[in-house]
Amino acid sequence: MDKKLATTIGAAARAARTRLELTQADVAERIDVATEVYGRLERGGMLPSVQTLLKLCHELHVSADELLGLSASAHGASNASRASEPPPSPQERPEVRRLLRTVRQLDPSRVKLLGLVANALGRR
Repeated sequence: MDKKLATTIGAAARAARTRLELTQADVAERIDVATEVYGRLERGGMLPSVQTLLKLCHELHVSADELLGLSASAHGASNASRASEPPPSPQERPEVRRLLRTVRQLDPSRVKLLGLVANALGRR
């Protein structure tokens, strides 16, 4: 494994993730890997497969050049081109994303019960 490349990809992924205000678990879910695996990738402990690299580019809204450390912005140059991009669409708050991840793992009867509780809380 090329440790320098793994570190470069991990740092770029972390920067993009934090810019989008996503958690590691959010990104891991979106690219279909375990949260622990994504954490290891961000720490430079592994290289992603080509398929995972493409998913990262898509979900983190970055080019492969940026993740691989080949673009000017990856080398600390001016981010003038990024400044002209529209801001990312508003995302749910992190606590809402965590709640949604938990709800997705519940069986249907518990989801229904949770819906009743949420409706009752919303009426207050």
